[in-house]
Amino acid sequence: MVIALGGLIRIYDAGESCPDWPTCFGTWGFDITAEEQGEWYSENPSEIDSRGSGHRYSTFQIFTEWSHRLLAGAILGPLVLANWLSLRKQEEASAQARFASTLTVILIIWQGAIGWLTVEMDNLHWSVALHLSSALAFTMSMVWLWLCLIKIEGKLPDWIRFNSELSKKWELIVASLTMGVFFSLFSGTFVSTTPGANAGCGVDGFPDSWPQCDGNFLSGLEDIVSQSQMIHRWIVGVVFISMIYSSFRIWKDSQKDSKPFLRNWIWVATAMFAINSVIGATYILSWNLEEGFLELLSLVHLMMASLCFLVLATAWIGCNVSEDELI
Repeated sequence: MVIALGGLIRIYDAGESCPDWPTCFGTWGFDITAEEQGEWYSENPSEIDSRGSGHRYSTFQIFTEWSHRLLAGAILGPLVLANWLSLRKQEEASAQARFASTLTVILIIWQGAIGWLTVEMDNLHWSVALHLSSALAFTMSMVWLWLCLIKIEGKLPDWIRFNSELSKKWELIVASLTMGVFFSLFSGTFVSTTPGANAGCGVDGFPDSWPQCDGNFLSGLEDIVSQSQMIHRWIVGVVFISMIYSSFRIWKDSQKDSKPFLRNWIWVATAMFAINSVIGATYILSWNLEEGFLELLSLVHLMMASLCFLVLATAWIGCNVSEDELI
Protein backbone atom coordinates (compact mmCIF):
# COMPACT_ATOMS: atom_id res chain seq x y z
CA MET A 1 0.00 0.00 0.00
CA VAL A 2 2.85 2.37 0.79
CA ILE A 3 4.49 1.67 -2.58
CA ALA A 4 1.16 2.11 -4.37
CA LEU A 5 0.59 5.45 -2.66
CA GLY A 6 4.09 6.50 -3.65
CA GLY A 7 3.26 5.72 -7.28
CA LEU A 8 -0.03 7.62 -6.99
CA ILE A 9 1.85 10.64 -5.65
CA ARG A 10 4.13 10.62 -8.68
CA ILE A 11 1.41 10.38 -11.35
CA TYR A 12 -0.50 13.25 -9.74
CA ASP A 13 2.67 15.39 -9.44
CA ALA A 14 2.23 15.54 -5.68
CA GLY A 15 5.77 14.62 -4.69
CA GLU A 16 6.55 18.16 -3.53
CA SER A 17 3.08 18.94 -2.13
CA CYS A 18 4.48 18.77 1.42
CA PRO A 19 7.70 20.78 1.07
CA ASP A 20 8.84 20.15 4.65
CA TRP A 21 9.27 16.96 6.68
CA PRO A 22 7.82 15.46 8.87
CA THR A 23 5.23 18.26 8.96
CA CYS A 24 3.35 19.52 5.90
CA PHE A 25 3.50 23.30 5.43
CA GLY A 26 4.35 23.46 9.11
CA THR A 27 1.18 21.61 10.15
CA TRP A 28 0.20 18.00 10.86
CA GLY A 29 -2.83 18.18 8.57
CA PHE A 30 -3.48 18.22 4.83
CA ASP A 31 -6.27 20.79 4.35
CA ILE A 32 -4.03 23.76 3.53
CA THR A 33 -5.48 26.56 1.44
CA ALA A 34 -3.67 28.35 -1.37
CA GLU A 35 -3.39 31.44 0.84
CA GLU A 36 -1.86 29.43 3.67
CA GLN A 37 0.61 27.86 1.26
CA GLY A 38 1.63 31.31 0.04
CA GLU A 39 2.09 32.57 3.61
CA TRP A 40 4.22 29.56 4.51
CA TYR A 41 6.46 30.04 1.46
CA SER A 42 6.89 33.71 2.39
CA GLU A 43 8.04 32.68 5.86
CA ASN A 44 10.21 29.84 4.55
CA PRO A 45 11.73 31.00 1.23
CA SER A 46 14.44 28.32 1.38
CA GLU A 47 11.75 25.62 1.09
CA ILE A 48 10.36 26.82 -2.25
CA ASP A 49 10.38 23.81 -4.57
CA SER A 50 11.19 23.42 -8.25
CA ARG A 51 7.73 24.71 -9.30
CA GLY A 52 8.37 28.12 -7.79
CA SER A 53 6.72 30.11 -5.00
CA GLY A 54 3.67 30.88 -7.15
CA HIS A 55 2.61 27.26 -7.58
CA ARG A 56 -0.22 25.97 -5.40
CA TYR A 57 -1.14 22.36 -4.67
CA SER A 58 -4.67 21.02 -4.46
CA THR A 59 -6.02 19.45 -1.28
CA PHE A 60 -6.07 16.08 -3.03
CA GLN A 61 -2.39 16.33 -3.97
CA ILE A 62 -1.43 17.24 -0.42
CA PHE A 63 -3.64 14.47 0.95
CA THR A 64 -1.87 11.79 -1.13
CA GLU A 65 1.54 12.81 0.22
CA TRP A 66 0.15 13.24 3.74
CA SER A 67 -1.55 9.81 3.74
CA HIS A 68 1.65 8.21 2.39
CA ARG A 69 3.57 9.60 5.34
CA LEU A 70 0.82 8.66 7.79
CA LEU A 71 0.70 5.05 6.64
CA ALA A 72 4.48 4.65 6.58
CA GLY A 73 5.44 6.65 9.66
CA ALA A 74 2.49 6.48 12.04
CA ILE A 75 1.21 2.97 11.29
CA LEU A 76 3.81 0.77 9.58
CA GLY A 77 6.81 2.05 11.55
CA PRO A 78 5.26 1.52 15.02
CA LEU A 79 3.96 -1.93 13.97
CA VAL A 80 7.46 -2.99 12.94
CA LEU A 81 8.87 -1.74 16.26
CA ALA A 82 6.10 -3.50 18.22
CA ASN A 83 6.85 -6.74 16.37
CA TRP A 84 10.54 -6.41 17.21
CA LEU A 85 9.78 -5.83 20.90
CA SER A 86 7.39 -8.79 20.95
CA LEU A 87 10.00 -11.13 19.50
CA ARG A 88 12.52 -10.04 22.14
CA LYS A 89 10.17 -11.50 24.76
CA GLN A 90 9.61 -14.84 23.02
CA GLU A 91 12.09 -17.46 24.16
CA GLU A 92 11.14 -19.84 21.33
CA ALA A 93 12.00 -17.25 18.66
CA SER A 94 14.90 -18.46 16.50
CA ALA A 95 18.09 -16.51 15.94
CA GLN A 96 17.07 -16.03 12.31
CA ALA A 97 13.71 -14.57 13.32
CA ARG A 98 15.36 -12.18 15.77
CA PHE A 99 17.88 -11.08 13.16
CA ALA A 100 15.19 -10.65 10.50
CA SER A 101 13.11 -8.61 12.92
CA THR A 102 16.07 -6.37 13.75
CA LEU A 103 16.73 -5.95 10.03
CA THR A 104 13.16 -4.76 9.44
CA VAL A 105 13.61 -2.10 12.15
CA ILE A 106 16.88 -0.92 10.62
CA LEU A 107 15.36 -0.77 7.14
CA ILE A 108 12.21 1.08 8.23
CA ILE A 109 14.37 3.71 9.95
CA TRP A 110 16.55 3.91 6.84
CA GLN A 111 13.42 4.27 4.72
CA GLY A 112 12.27 7.19 6.85
CA ALA A 113 15.66 8.85 6.42
CA ILE A 114 15.52 8.38 2.65
CA GLY A 115 11.99 9.82 2.68
CA TRP A 116 13.35 12.93 4.37
CA LEU A 117 16.19 13.10 1.82
CA THR A 118 13.70 12.78 -1.05
CA VAL A 119 11.77 15.80 0.27
CA GLU A 120 14.98 17.78 0.81
CA MET A 121 16.14 16.99 -2.75
CA ASP A 122 12.76 18.09 -4.18
CA ASN A 123 12.10 14.56 -5.48
CA LEU A 124 15.25 14.40 -7.61
CA HIS A 125 15.19 11.28 -9.80
CA TRP A 126 17.94 9.34 -8.03
CA SER A 127 16.46 10.05 -4.58
CA VAL A 128 13.03 8.75 -5.64
CA ALA A 129 14.60 5.64 -7.18
CA LEU A 130 16.56 5.05 -3.97
CA HIS A 131 13.38 5.54 -1.93
CA LEU A 132 11.55 2.87 -3.93
CA SER A 133 14.54 0.53 -3.79
CA SER A 134 14.65 0.83 -0.01
CA ALA A 135 10.93 0.11 0.18
CA LEU A 136 11.41 -3.10 -1.82
CA ALA A 137 14.33 -4.15 0.39
CA PHE A 138 12.18 -3.58 3.46
CA THR A 139 9.29 -5.59 1.98
CA MET A 140 11.70 -8.41 1.17
CA SER A 141 12.93 -8.43 4.78
CA MET A 142 9.32 -8.69 5.96
CA VAL A 143 8.76 -11.73 3.72
CA TRP A 144 11.87 -13.33 5.22
CA LEU A 145 10.67 -12.55 8.75
CA TRP A 146 7.25 -14.05 7.99
CA LEU A 147 8.86 -17.27 6.74
CA CYS A 148 11.02 -17.40 9.88
CA LEU A 149 7.96 -17.07 12.11
CA ILE A 150 5.84 -19.70 10.38
CA LYS A 151 8.88 -21.98 10.34
CA ILE A 152 8.94 -21.77 14.16
CA GLU A 153 5.26 -22.78 14.24
CA GLY A 154 5.89 -25.68 11.86
CA LYS A 155 3.47 -24.24 9.30
CA LEU A 156 5.80 -23.69 6.38
CA PRO A 157 3.50 -24.07 3.31
CA ASP A 158 4.29 -26.56 0.57
CA TRP A 159 4.46 -23.86 -2.11
CA ILE A 160 7.68 -22.48 -0.58
CA ARG A 161 9.31 -25.90 -0.04
CA PHE A 162 11.54 -26.58 -3.02
CA ASN A 163 13.54 -29.64 -4.02
CA SER A 164 16.83 -29.30 -2.10
CA GLU A 165 19.09 -30.29 -5.01
CA LEU A 166 17.24 -27.97 -7.37
CA SER A 167 17.39 -25.15 -4.80
CA LYS A 168 21.18 -25.43 -4.47
CA LYS A 169 21.58 -25.43 -8.25
CA TRP A 170 19.20 -22.51 -8.84
CA GLU A 171 19.81 -20.30 -5.81
CA LEU A 172 22.39 -18.11 -7.56
CA ILE A 173 20.40 -18.02 -10.80
CA VAL A 174 17.23 -16.88 -9.03
CA ALA A 175 19.26 -14.27 -7.12
CA SER A 176 20.67 -12.99 -10.43
CA LEU A 177 17.21 -12.78 -12.00
CA THR A 178 15.96 -10.94 -8.91
CA MET A 179 18.74 -8.37 -9.22
CA GLY A 180 18.06 -8.04 -12.95
CA VAL A 181 14.41 -7.20 -12.30
CA PHE A 182 15.54 -4.83 -9.56
CA PHE A 183 17.85 -2.93 -11.94
CA SER A 184 15.11 -2.70 -14.57
CA LEU A 185 12.76 -1.35 -11.90
CA PHE A 186 15.36 1.12 -10.63
CA SER A 187 16.11 2.39 -14.14
CA GLY A 188 12.38 2.68 -14.88
CA THR A 189 11.86 4.78 -11.76
CA PHE A 190 14.77 6.97 -12.82
CA VAL A 191 13.08 7.50 -16.19
CA SER A 192 9.65 8.27 -14.75
CA THR A 193 11.02 10.88 -12.33
CA THR A 194 13.34 12.63 -14.78
CA PRO A 195 11.63 15.56 -16.55
CA GLY A 196 11.15 14.75 -20.23
CA ALA A 197 12.67 11.26 -20.02
CA ASN A 198 9.35 9.51 -20.70
CA ALA A 199 9.42 11.18 -24.11
CA GLY A 200 13.11 10.44 -24.55
CA CYS A 201 12.42 8.09 -27.46
CA GLY A 202 9.97 10.48 -29.10
CA VAL A 203 6.19 10.58 -29.20
CA ASP A 204 5.64 9.58 -32.83
CA GLY A 205 3.90 6.33 -31.96
CA PHE A 206 4.50 2.89 -33.41
CA PRO A 207 7.17 1.96 -34.50
CA ASP A 208 9.35 5.08 -34.11
CA SER A 209 8.73 5.58 -30.37
CA TRP A 210 8.33 1.88 -29.63
CA PRO A 211 9.89 -0.62 -30.23
CA GLN A 212 12.37 1.77 -31.82
CA CYS A 213 13.76 4.81 -30.02
CA ASP A 214 13.53 7.92 -32.17
CA GLY A 215 13.36 5.67 -35.19
CA ASN A 216 16.44 3.60 -34.27
CA PHE A 217 16.88 0.30 -32.50
CA LEU A 218 20.42 1.20 -31.48
CA SER A 219 22.19 4.52 -31.10
CA GLY A 220 25.30 5.80 -29.38
CA LEU A 221 25.17 6.64 -25.68
CA GLU A 222 25.98 10.32 -25.15
CA ASP A 223 23.90 11.43 -22.16
CA ILE A 224 22.79 8.92 -19.49
CA VAL A 225 20.01 11.17 -18.18
CA SER A 226 18.44 12.20 -21.48
CA GLN A 227 18.81 8.68 -22.88
CA SER A 228 17.69 6.93 -19.70
CA GLN A 229 14.62 5.46 -21.40
CA MET A 230 16.74 3.80 -24.04
CA ILE A 231 19.03 2.40 -21.31
CA HIS A 232 15.96 1.15 -19.44
CA ARG A 233 14.80 -0.68 -22.56
CA TRP A 234 18.21 -2.31 -23.00
CA ILE A 235 18.12 -3.54 -19.41
CA VAL A 236 14.56 -4.82 -19.80
CA GLY A 237 15.51 -6.65 -23.01
CA VAL A 238 18.52 -8.39 -21.45
CA VAL A 239 16.54 -9.38 -18.34
CA PHE A 240 13.61 -10.66 -20.40
CA ILE A 241 15.85 -12.86 -22.55
CA SER A 242 17.50 -14.18 -19.36
CA MET A 243 14.11 -15.00 -17.84
CA ILE A 244 12.89 -16.77 -20.97
CA TYR A 245 16.06 -18.87 -21.06
CA SER A 246 15.78 -19.60 -17.31
CA SER A 247 12.15 -20.66 -17.75
CA PHE A 248 13.23 -23.20 -20.35
CA ARG A 249 16.12 -24.45 -18.20
CA ILE A 250 14.02 -24.85 -15.06
CA TRP A 251 11.46 -26.78 -17.10
CA LYS A 252 14.18 -29.20 -18.21
CA ASP A 253 15.66 -29.49 -14.70
CA SER A 254 12.35 -30.09 -12.93
CA GLN A 255 10.78 -32.67 -15.26
CA LYS A 256 11.32 -35.42 -12.68
CA ASP A 257 10.15 -33.25 -9.77
CA SER A 258 6.66 -34.26 -8.60
CA LYS A 259 6.12 -30.83 -7.04
CA PRO A 260 7.83 -28.30 -9.35
CA PHE A 261 7.05 -25.26 -7.21
CA LEU A 262 10.31 -23.45 -8.01
CA ARG A 263 9.58 -23.85 -11.72
CA ASN A 264 6.14 -22.33 -11.17
CA TRP A 265 7.57 -19.31 -9.32
CA ILE A 266 9.99 -18.58 -12.15
CA TRP A 267 7.30 -19.08 -14.79
CA VAL A 268 4.94 -16.72 -12.98
CA ALA A 269 7.66 -14.06 -12.67
CA THR A 270 8.50 -14.42 -16.37
CA ALA A 271 4.84 -14.06 -17.36
CA MET A 272 4.49 -10.98 -15.15
CA PHE A 273 7.62 -9.45 -16.67
CA ALA A 274 6.33 -10.08 -20.19
CA ILE A 275 2.93 -8.56 -19.41
CA ASN A 276 4.59 -5.58 -17.78
CA SER A 277 6.74 -5.01 -20.85
CA VAL A 278 3.53 -4.75 -22.89
CA ILE A 279 2.11 -2.32 -20.32
CA GLY A 280 5.25 -0.19 -20.61
CA ALA A 281 5.00 -0.16 -24.39
CA THR A 282 1.29 0.75 -24.20
CA TYR A 283 2.17 3.65 -21.91
CA ILE A 284 4.68 5.04 -24.43
CA LEU A 285 2.20 4.63 -27.28
CA SER A 286 -0.64 6.24 -25.25
CA TRP A 287 0.73 9.75 -25.74
CA ASN A 288 -1.57 12.32 -27.34
CA LEU A 289 -1.25 16.05 -27.82
CA GLU A 290 -4.13 17.02 -25.51
CA GLU A 291 -3.48 14.86 -22.45
CA GLY A 292 0.08 13.55 -22.81
CA PHE A 293 0.69 10.04 -21.49
CA LEU A 294 -1.95 7.90 -19.78
CA GLU A 295 -0.40 8.10 -16.31
CA LEU A 296 -2.61 5.42 -14.80
CA LEU A 297 -0.68 2.93 -16.93
CA SER A 298 2.52 4.22 -15.34
CA LEU A 299 1.17 3.32 -11.89
CA VAL A 300 0.14 -0.16 -13.08
CA HIS A 301 3.60 -0.54 -14.66
CA LEU A 302 5.26 0.32 -11.33
CA MET A 303 3.10 -2.05 -9.29
CA MET A 304 3.55 -4.96 -11.70
CA ALA A 305 7.33 -4.44 -11.71
CA SER A 306 7.38 -4.34 -7.89
CA LEU A 307 5.31 -7.53 -7.67
CA CYS A 308 7.56 -9.28 -10.19
CA PHE A 309 10.60 -8.38 -8.07
CA LEU A 310 8.93 -9.62 -4.90
CA VAL A 311 7.89 -12.90 -6.55
CA LEU A 312 11.50 -13.62 -7.52
CA ALA A 313 12.83 -12.38 -4.18
CA THR A 314 10.45 -14.72 -2.36
CA ALA A 315 11.53 -17.60 -4.61
CA TRP A 316 15.16 -16.82 -3.78
CA ILE A 317 14.36 -16.91 -0.07
CA GLY A 318 12.50 -20.16 -0.68
CA CYS A 319 15.66 -21.66 -2.19
CA ASN A 320 17.21 -21.28 1.27
CA VAL A 321 14.36 -23.05 3.05
CA SER A 322 14.72 -26.71 3.94
CA GLU A 323 13.04 -29.12 6.33
CA ASP A 324 15.63 -28.58 9.03
CA GLU A 325 16.80 -24.99 8.84
CA LEU A 326 16.08 -21.52 7.53
CA ILE A 327 19.25 -19.75 6.49
